[in-house]
Formats: sequence, structure tokens, C-alpha cells
Amino acid sequence: MPIRVQREDFDVGAEIAALRAGNRRIGAIASFVGTVRELNEGQGVAAMTLEHYPGMTERALEAICAQARERWDLYDVLVIHRYGPLEPGDQIVLVVVASAHRGEAFAACEFVMDYLKTQAPFWKKERTGQGERWVEARASDDEAASRW
Repeated sequence: MPIRVQREDFDVGAEIAALRAGNRRIGAIASFVGTVRELNEGQGVAAMTLEHYPGMTERALEAICAQARERWDLYDVLVIHRYGPLEPGDQIVLVVVASAHRGEAFAACEFVMDYLKTQAPFWKKERTGQGERWVEARASDDEAASRW
């Protein structure tokens, strides 16, 4: 259950290959990659800075992945989340779930992402043409997490 919080970008293909290497029981891999949008809430985004609490963030992500493993029969879960300055088009987050079957992999991947958005201690500050602003939590993210 690898969890990494890092400034550096990641290679999706290499991460998936490493996760599945040598495990021939895996029949399904579901993944999600989140990226920085150039438009948010009707305003152009020139850059974004992601902040987090080191240590606390990793523990929160580990707890989310542990919950997913309790709910579904999974072989592995990988979460990589970046922090620091990012630009539109940059990758922010990677969630990869490996299982024997696609249904479990899809559901667990969505669960991890929904809970990550609401439970992990990350804060986003966007730089727009109107200045800097903190991105508020969205009711739609809470609603997505509440269905689990």
C-alpha cells in the first residue's frame, strides 16, 4: 500500500507497471489521474499551490487506503499526491487500485478519490487574473463521499 506525498511529478505508466510487477493474480487495475485545470469557477487559473501537513497527510491517506482494503478484496493500492507550485496541465494525484476483478477495482478507486478529496489535509491556493484565492471545499465532494 504505497503512499507518497511529493513535489516531483510521476510517470503513470511506470507506477502502474511497478505495482503489478510479478503479481499474476491481478486481473484488474483501475486508476485515476487528477490534473490542474486552467479554468475553475469561471476564472482562468495561472498557477496553483498545494499545501499539506507532513506526517498527518500520509496518515490520512493510509487510513483511507486501509478502509478501501477492508471494503473490497484488493491486492494493492497506490496513492501519489503532489504538493508545492503547479501549473495548468500538471499532474496532481494518482490513485491506482489492483484487484482480481474490475468491479472491485473501479469501486475502490472511486472510494479512495472521494475520501481523499474530503478527508486528506490538503489546501489549494489558486492564482488567477483577479489575484490569489484559497479553493473552498465543495458540497459535491462531500455528497460523493457520503454515498459510501
